Amino acid sequence: MYDDEVLDCFLKNQGQLFPENVADSPEEAEAFLDDCCAVVVDSAKEVVEYFEEAGVDFDIDSILEASEVFDIGDGRYLIVEG
Repeated sequence: MYDDEVLDCFLKNQGQLFPENVADSPEEAEAFLDDCCAVVVDSAKEVVEYFEEAGVDFDIDSILEASEVFDIGDGRYLIVEG
């Protein structure tokens, strides 16, 4: 479900959400993301829609800077609810 770019992004940036690493390998990252029901969305607009649908109160100007949102670097975003 999570491709190499998503797993690499999470492994490199997991410190933005967690004080300690929760995964040290792509396999551990995939298992963790599965357990958290993390989602990959295709655009910044879909990040906003995700949080709107979840009923989360957020500032639209800073939502992409939220610790739960990981910029994969190819236009997609990983959302991990820790």
